[in-house]
Amino acid sequence: MTDQSSSEPTAEGTAKRETTLDARVIDVAIRLGVLGLFAYFSLQLIAPFFLFLLWAVVLTVALYPAYGWLAARLGGRKVLSAILITLVCLAIVIGPVAVLVVSLVETLQFWLHGITGDGLKLPPLPQKLAELPIVGDRVSELWGLASRSLELFFEKIGPMVVPAGGRILSMLASLSGSVLFFIVSIILAGCLFVPGPGLAQGAKRFADRIIAPRGAEFVDLAGATIRNVSRGVIGVAVIQGLLTGVLLIVFSVPLAGVLTFAALILCIIQIGPALVIIPTIIWAWSSWDLVPALAFTVLMVPVMLVDNVLRPILMSRGLDVPMLIILIGVLGGTIAHGLLGLFLGPVVLAVFYELVIAWVKAGEDG
Repeated sequence: MTDQSSSEPTAEGTAKRETTLDARVIDVAIRLGVLGLFAYFSLQLIAPFFLFLLWAVVLTVALYPAYGWLAARLGGRKVLSAILITLVCLAIVIGPVAVLVVSLVETLQFWLHGITGDGLKLPPLPQKLAELPIVGDRVSELWGLASRSLELFFEKIGPMVVPAGGRILSMLASLSGSVLFFIVSIILAGCLFVPGPGLAQGAKRFADRIIAPRGAEFVDLAGATIRNVSRGVIGVAVIQGLLTGVLLIVFSVPLAGVLTFAALILCIIQIGPALVIIPTIIWAWSSWDLVPALAFTVLMVPVMLVDNVLRPILMSRGLDVPMLIILIGVLGGTIAHGLLGLFLGPVVLAVFYELVIAWVKAGEDG
C-alpha cells in the first residue's frame, strides 16, 4: 500500500510537468511564429531599399574616421561635418561621370559628322585580309563600300548591329541607374554619420544576443574589415581610376571612358592599371610628337605606381584578405548587381570571409 500510494503522486506530477512543458513549447512556437511573420513582412518592406542601406552603411563605416576628424576641427559641429563629407563624395561621383559623359558625347558627334559628311576615309584594304579564305571576298566588298561611303556602309550593316546597339543602350541605362544609386546611397550615408555611434552600440547589443559573448567583437571586426577594404582596395582603385581618366581626357586619348573603366576594374582586382597605361604610352609615342608624348609618360607613370604608396598608408595592419576573395567579390558582384556590385561585392565578401575566419578561430580557442 505504501509503495503504491507513493508512486501515484509521482506519476501525476510527471504528467503535470509534461503538460506544462508542452504548453510552454506551444507558447514559444506561437510567439516565434508571430515574430517570424512580422519579420517576413518587415523584410519585404525593406527589401527594395536593402542595397541602398547596405551601401550607405559601408560608406558610413569607411568614412567615419574622416567625419570624426573634420568634426573635431570644426569645433564639434557634427551636422556641418556630415554635410561637407556628403558634398565631397557627391562631387567625386558626379564630377568624373559628367566629364566622361561629355567626352562620350563629343566622340559620338565626331563620328556622326565624319560618317554623314564623308570626313572619315578608310585606308586601302591590306592584301592579307583580302586573301583570307571564305571571308576574304566579303571583307573586300564591305571595305570597298565603306571606302566609298560610310553612310551607305552603316545602312547595309544596320540590321546586323542593331541588336548590339540595343545591348549597349541597355548597358548605358544600367550605368546611369548605378550612378543614381550611388548618389542616393551617399545622401543616406550622410544622414547616418551623426547617429552612427548609437547605431553601432545597438548593432553590438543585437550581435551579443545572437552570438554571445563575442558579438561586439565580431561587429568591431566587420567595421575594421569594411574600412580596410574600402580604403585600401576600393579607395585606391577609385583614386587611380580617376587620375587615369583625367589624364586620358586632358590628352584627348581616344576611348578614354572605356580605358578608364578597364583600369578601374584592374585596380580593384589588385592587378593594377599597367595593362591599360603601358599600351597607351606606347601608342602615344608612336602617334604624338616628342613633347606631348614625354609629358604624358611623365604623368602616367606615377599614376601607375601610386597604389604602392597609398595602399600601405590606407590599409590597417592585421587584416589580410586574399586576392582571390577580392576577385570573386568583384566578378560575382558585377554579374549580380552590375556597376554597384563592382564596388560592393568585394567589401561584403571580405567582411564575410573575416567573420568566418574569426568564428573558426574562436571555436578552436574555446
